[in-house]
Amino acid sequence: MNIGDRVRLLTGREEGIITRLLSDELVEVAIDNDFTIPVLRREIVVVAAEETKAFGKSATAVAAEKKAAASGAAMAAEAAKKAGVATTREAPKPTTSEGPPPLKADKTVAPPVQKGLYLALTHQSPELLALHLVNHTDRDVLFTFGEEKAGGQYRGLKSEKLEAKTASAALGHWHLKDFDQWPALLVQLLPFQFNSPTAFELLTKRIQFKAASFYTSRQPNVPVLQREAYLFQLDEKPAAPVNIAPEKLAETLKAQLTGNAPAKPAAVAPAPQPAKALVAPPHEVDLHLEALQPEGGTEGLSNTAILKLQLEAFEDTLSRALATNMHEIIYIHGSGNGTLRKELHKLLSRNRDIKFFEDSQKEKFGYGATLVRLK
Repeated sequence: MNIGDRVRLLTGREEGIITRLLSDELVEVAIDNDFTIPVLRREIVVVAAEETKAFGKSATAVAAEKKAAASGAAMAAEAAKKAGVATTREAPKPTTSEGPPPLKADKTVAPPVQKGLYLALTHQSPELLALHLVNHTDRDVLFTFGEEKAGGQYRGLKSEKLEAKTASAALGHWHLKDFDQWPALLVQLLPFQFNSPTAFELLTKRIQFKAASFYTSRQPNVPVLQREAYLFQLDEKPAAPVNIAPEKLAETLKAQLTGNAPAKPAAVAPAPQPAKALVAPPHEVDLHLEALQPEGGTEGLSNTAILKLQLEAFEDTLSRALATNMHEIIYIHGSGNGTLRKELHKLLSRNRDIKFFEDSQKEKFGYGATLVRLK
């Protein structure tokens, strides 16, 4: 069972949609797209697509879809009003016939959707949306789909070929109540047509949803999907063709495979900078912040930033001490909470060029200094 599956309760005739997976044995189901309840997995069964094809939609399913469309439109209008955005057309009202509610035949009717590649979000319930890629073009498209988490971390989710005039299966399910936590989406698209003499460059689109534009993007009848959806175009700038004559492309590939490709001109290396003379560090190195930065300018530094400065100074002076054949060096790190001392001892214990290290001159420094003997 997955989020978005339509299910039926074994103890009754109610149907609903899975909106959350609460545990291995418990799921959350939206009954009639009105209210959600936790249900044990063993008490529900997935409504198979073959059942719908054979018997048609049940009255419950039809009523639920109408209610979802009406509720979704109402939520969109309310959210757009809160965001201070004027809607371009009235929210559709539920009707007694199947399919999307009719729009008024006036200037408020949305213009037809032009050919292109789109990301569409459709209502599974008033609060649950399914994400689809829609290929409303005459070419096949290879695509990758992923999300960008907080901190810029990317996570790939799907890669597939999408044929012309088709839509992908649901790429994910998102809750409207979590709108502020929706990640940014990253979609890469490469148009392709069999036997075409033209190749195309890769299109990359990053989408970060905002309430002001999201709730005004609703289209009453999206091509291919043939239903209402929030629609975002991915190819406002069409992929540029890569004009390579077939015979030239064949020659280039043959030359590269046989190793006879013309050599690229060698890059001229810049003149080497004269090496700086190594200067031995002092016998005693004070790692306190005021000693490392006597000119100041360290206000507001975090503890992590201060520790980084201290460790950089330690590594620099230790490497110079080894390079200039010093026999020993003392690091004054202070007692404090012992964080810097622990980090120094950890690094020293891993260095094979160290004979040994120990607390230095306890009568003078207490436990605030470490003597390092070098090989």
